[in-house]
Amino acid sequence: MPTSESPSNVKMASTTDPRPSKEMYVNYPSYPRAMILDPVLPHKQTFIILHGRGSFAEKFAPPLLEMRTGRNETIQTVFPHAKIVFPTASRNRATVYKNSFTHQWFNCWHLEDYKKRQGMMRPGLHQSCNYIHFLLKGEIEIVGAENVILWGMSQGCATSLSSLLAWDGEPFAAVVGMCGWLPFGNLVEEVSANSSSQFATGESHGEDGDFFARSDDEDDPFARSEGEVASEESSLQASALSFFREEIDMDHKKGMICQQIPVFLGNGMEDPKVSIEMGREARRCLDLLGVDVKMREYDGLGHWYSEHMLSDIFQFIKQNLNSTKQFLVRT
Repeated sequence: MPTSESPSNVKMASTTDPRPSKEMYVNYPSYPRAMILDPVLPHKQTFIILHGRGSFAEKFAPPLLEMRTGRNETIQTVFPHAKIVFPTASRNRATVYKNSFTHQWFNCWHLEDYKKRQGMMRPGLHQSCNYIHFLLKGEIEIVGAENVILWGMSQGCATSLSSLLAWDGEPFAAVVGMCGWLPFGNLVEEVSANSSSQFATGESHGEDGDFFARSDDEDDPFARSEGEVASEESSLQASALSFFREEIDMDHKKGMICQQIPVFLGNGMEDPKVSIEMGREARRCLDLLGVDVKMREYDGLGHWYSEHMLSDIFQFIKQNLNSTKQFLVRT
């Protein structure tokens, strides 16, 4: 049963009055109560959808809910059994906005120079990932992990991906990201490259002390079995994931559950805020970490979603939600 702090006990906020809730969670007092949209039909699935920086649930939700695909589909017509949870980020000072207050999942530097001053992301990401994990756990208790989707736009996508990599609970259905990136992605790639180089040169095994090393006159002394290659790849992935978790002060999280959760990324080729290269970097990093990731790039699309993107997202979700997978098999 959900606890009193579960988002399932929050009534849906009015979309005609676009202001964030003034009620806060007891355990997460800097986060407004999530906006909840009840399912049209009996509750079988839950989507947790995160807005971008400068927005909030009551402002972000209506246009997404109203967007129709080329087949005249909306989120609610395609997924009538889904409860939709729209969390709102905490309101705090944004460095790039001259320290003015705004709703943001974490503080960060200008995205055109996103590799600079990355340390400022750490506190907010740590807090927001813990909050998103709280929401995930609450919904998993109700509908089961296989029926929960985590979805984010822009900075909400960055937070969703970070929450995925720090997650050590049951593998939930999927993650969807729109117009987003992966925080510390460039550093994850550097760590992976350095670790891979160490494996290739034998530095990670301490060559000088290896009494069982093959001599130079043996056939291909650097040859490795498939099992050794797989073991090294797994070790590289674990090392890179551990690095990421340390960066957001969540190194107590264990396991590689993220490898069991598929990810869809949709990015606009003409995005002026989150460059397409930042999206590609996120895809490469997730690949390096062993995550099952699919990415679609949309010609002519800026920093927003489109009918085409939404149609692709719906198809991806259908393929990965437990209840809809069963329906697809039967039909």
